[in-house]
Amino acid sequence: MRAQHQYDAIVIGGGHNGLVAGAYLARAGLHTVVLEARDDIGGAARTEQPWGPEFKVTALSYVMSLMPPTILRDLELARHGYHVIPMGPSYIAFPDGRSLLLDDEPSRNIDEVAKLSKHDAANLMDYEAWLRGLADVLAPLLLTTPPKLGSRRPRDLVDMLRLAWGVRGLDVRTTAEATRLMTTSISDLLARWFESDQLKGVLAINGIIGTWAGPDEPGTAYVMAHHSIGDVGDGHLGSWGYPVGGMGAVSEAIRRSAVSFGCEVRTGAHVERIDVAGGAVRGVVLRGGEELRATTVVAATHPQLTFLRQIDRAELPADFVRDLEAWRSRSGVVKVNVALTELPDFIADPGTELHARHTGAVELCHSLEYLERAFQDAREGRAAARPFSDGVIPSTLDPSIAPEGMHVMSMFTQWVPHTWADESHPAELEAYADRVVDGYTELAPNFKQSIVHRQVIGPYEMEHDYGLIGGNIFHGELSADQLFHLRPAPGYADFTTPIAGLYQCSSATHGGGGVTGIPALLCTRRLLRDRRRAQWRKKLART
Repeated sequence: MRAQHQYDAIVIGGGHNGLVAGAYLARAGLHTVVLEARDDIGGAARTEQPWGPEFKVTALSYVMSLMPPTILRDLELARHGYHVIPMGPSYIAFPDGRSLLLDDEPSRNIDEVAKLSKHDAANLMDYEAWLRGLADVLAPLLLTTPPKLGSRRPRDLVDMLRLAWGVRGLDVRTTAEATRLMTTSISDLLARWFESDQLKGVLAINGIIGTWAGPDEPGTAYVMAHHSIGDVGDGHLGSWGYPVGGMGAVSEAIRRSAVSFGCEVRTGAHVERIDVAGGAVRGVVLRGGEELRATTVVAATHPQLTFLRQIDRAELPADFVRDLEAWRSRSGVVKVNVALTELPDFIADPGTELHARHTGAVELCHSLEYLERAFQDAREGRAAARPFSDGVIPSTLDPSIAPEGMHVMSMFTQWVPHTWADESHPAELEAYADRVVDGYTELAPNFKQSIVHRQVIGPYEMEHDYGLIGGNIFHGELSADQLFHLRPAPGYADFTTPIAGLYQCSSATHGGGGVTGIPALLCTRRLLRDRRRAQWRKKLART
């Protein structure tokens, strides 16, 4: 006889979205359990100790942004240990000896940009104002559940009217700008404002982060915008921060919040199958045979895991299955983490003493053409000869993660062939990581010799060790045909699924991409609304 346990709600996946969902459901009074297959929570938002307890490494996700203040307040995350320090300015050194130190405040960047182009310096404020105007339109949409466009059901028509009312401030001009943003490349967008290939390369970084697309690919302009509307609570557009204790501290704060509301969080609980009968969910079966029963289940896992591996496809509509089979989740990302005996000593700005240039993003990106060439290498089937890297040294502002006098640097690098997710390439990955290190050493000659530990995580490891299909950190590409009402499938962007009682809140749903918690917030709102309606209908039926 297999053991059975009864819950009001089961959440599959102990990443940040799963934990947020568990916290909200428990807060609403539901007897809830979160199930995580690994032995630790956090998913991609976790802190690891690959070199011993004295070093804390943010293995995959490495900076914080976009989590709405609503979640921080509702879940009382500060009380549970959530503390984010805003990053310092972005630093970019070039092989010709020039450099840029770009602050969050655009007016302070004019003199810096003038080093590259007086024309571009003159346009900088107008560009930032344009971007902020678009953010005013896009940011509210991130917290809006997409309607079922094309549906004629009264409830769906009401949702579409609400959406139309919410964007009533759009005029002909701003609608055209938003359309361009969704469809154009970051290269073409930046060409409208700037002439310096070096500056355009720097500004294009947010358009290609975690994306299987170079800066010339249509749609990368939106990826840039998605990364530019975040806030860590200080009111700056697109600001980013380091969680004290690493990204795992964010997940731990959410876990503590969930537990405080009565949620049970289980690790080492691998869901083998989602139990479905008569078109409705009944619970889950764990590896080993344990059964957990609930009429409400929330999947925070990649949709191809949820619907193509954990559910019998015969239980799902054929067109829904086809949509998810075609869901693109490619990536060419390699994460390289290192421990340093000293800070980089840049030729352009000498010195290993702690300086603002060490406290924010430390980019390896020489130009727009440099980025495009790296992507084309991977598209042609080989790892980039000269990889791009978005690097950070969080220990400069959070000394708790490294021994005194030493530092941890996290490098989010691109690209290798996306097919590397299918099998491990240890030797090629190490050679690729060597080229990343060489790229920084060209700019800071002491860099290579200062490395005492190194961790390299490729697409295969991201998929098989962390559950990121294809190694994609967004659980699916942020392309125009995989956004809003199409994320992850037409008719199911409202966090429902074809199975009654089964909901979804992975990063492949609307609002996903980054450590946001937005999918879980919107999903639980929908779920709890559905429960209230069901209770209301039952009450009416008894009267």
